Amino acid sequence: MNPIRKKRLYLIGLMVAGIAIATGLALKAFDENLMFFFSPSQVVAGEAPKDHAFRIGGLVTQGSVQRQPDGLTVGFDLTDNAKTVKIRYTGILPDLFREGQGIVAMGKLRDDGVFVASEVLAKHDENYMPPEVASSLKTAHEEGIRNPQGRAQ
Repeated sequence: MNPIRKKRLYLIGLMVAGIAIATGLALKAFDENLMFFFSPSQVVAGEAPKDHAFRIGGLVTQGSVQRQPDGLTVGFDLTDNAKTVKIRYTGILPDLFREGQGIVAMGKLRDDGVFVASEVLAKHDENYMPPEVASSLKTAHEEGIRNPQGRAQ
């Protein structure tokens, strides 16, 4: 084999190896950051991974919120109106967090079936609209009634 072909073959081999390594690292990073969503029914049924972080969502059960003396640790039950999962969270809860409220928690499931959350997100009502937007829509609606053709005056 002549030296030029040998150099090209080594170069192509290095390029293929570099692409393979980069692809492997990208897939590993993707797998580590992948986070699925499960309902309490799926968690109770054993569909959720025990060794991987995931999201769980549902409603905070009425009367289940228990605050620990340290002031930061909170325990509560999360339900989808079929099954219930116990959640433990240490940190500052969102302002919208309360019993009966929908939340999404991120964390891992312990062997005893308790979900240890690293982050809790409270959902607001789907019908919520900031006052500024409601005001601008009301104004636009009133202007549309005064000017039904939609022409600028």
